[in-house]
Amino acid sequence: MKIEIPNQSYKYITENSLECGVDTAFVSTTQNQKYLQNAKDNNAHSIINIKEVASLFGLDKIKIIGITGTNGKTTTASAIYSFLLDLGYKVAMQGTRGFFMNDEVVEGKSLTTPSVLNTYKHIYQAVDAGCEFFIMEVSSHAIVQKRVEGIDFELKILTNITQDHLDYHKTLGEYISVKNSFFADEGKKLINKDEDKASFNIKNTFTYGIENPATYKLIAYSLNDASSGIIQHFSKIVPFTSSLHGFFNLYNLMAAIGAVDILTDKGLDAVVEVVDNFAGVSGRMEQVCELPNVIVDFAHTPDGMQQVLNALREKELLVVFGAGGDRDKTKRPLMGRVAASLAKKVYITSDNPRNEDPQTIVDDILEGISDRSMVSVELNRKKAIEMALDDQEENEVVVILGKGDEAYQIIYDKKLPFDDREVVRELLHL
Repeated sequence: MKIEIPNQSYKYITENSLECGVDTAFVSTTQNQKYLQNAKDNNAHSIINIKEVASLFGLDKIKIIGITGTNGKTTTASAIYSFLLDLGYKVAMQGTRGFFMNDEVVEGKSLTTPSVLNTYKHIYQAVDAGCEFFIMEVSSHAIVQKRVEGIDFELKILTNITQDHLDYHKTLGEYISVKNSFFADEGKKLINKDEDKASFNIKNTFTYGIENPATYKLIAYSLNDASSGIIQHFSKIVPFTSSLHGFFNLYNLMAAIGAVDILTDKGLDAVVEVVDNFAGVSGRMEQVCELPNVIVDFAHTPDGMQQVLNALREKELLVVFGAGGDRDKTKRPLMGRVAASLAKKVYITSDNPRNEDPQTIVDDILEGISDRSMVSVELNRKKAIEMALDDQEENEVVVILGKGDEAYQIIYDKKLPFDDREVVRELLHL
């Protein structure tokens, strides 16, 4: 990717050494250091540091909010984006769902955190569009690979820390350490006080929580017909209502409400007024059909699954799920155990098998289930969904987990069209 830069001795900048030339400067980052000589061999106009680009792109002219955590990043980011827009600010957001600016989709889905220069380009676009805030999801991979280097965050937010990505980080301890390293500086941070694995520099720290004392404390809540709650912030007490379902979404909402209160001078009363306007994120606790009741969610970790299924525990659940191939294998039996403990019936199928044998993945999941009398295995995901819908009785809920709003299934290195929601609509003739 080459970016055209006006009023400089070079015409373009790039972080790809293969794109260098006499009119193109090479942007040196931690990620691409080993290609420095290659950039010179390709006659790069010059070598510039990523921090120089920060100044060039006006990163100091916008407030940047970084959100990390195992689960809840996308919903929290989207809620902050929604609240700020409703309060009259110009805002941009980058994350798993793509790049958005002032309520418009600029780019479709990509990595949770793109390359350094790609993120800088998005911030540059946001500054150019007059945005006051730039909200971004920050993955554990991005922290390790320094894909957020040179970015001065106005606020950093921690949602939670549970098991994920151990195919990359190898141990849970290493994964926890990486997440916490994001909060080692003295900048402003907003931490989930109920996350006992959180470790952070206490300076300039705000907290939110339900079980423990916090800067933003949820002192009462109801989960009947969506959710509502009462927040205490020092001596101030304010109520809010939301259309989001599930106990876990109370945490996402608390993080978003606290963040917007910290970032703006609107006051908590004004912030909670716009909470109910946020309808949630597609593919996150998304009800595809009311009768029969079918819900699709992105949950793909043991904790994520538990949170979603607990939110629906008053109903009898038929759960369809699998696990991604070429990813953390240790979470598979844990996912099986969670599903079996909270569902009436479990349908284990393929997720994104990638280069792994789907049956091997299923066998790993089955290791966590002792009583398999309520388990069906069907590797064809569409057939597994059809089985659950055929078995569904009145007042039961079919819950399809793992892919959310993904519109594809990855088999080997091919992305094949597949959307759980569209499959349900087709099978139910909606």
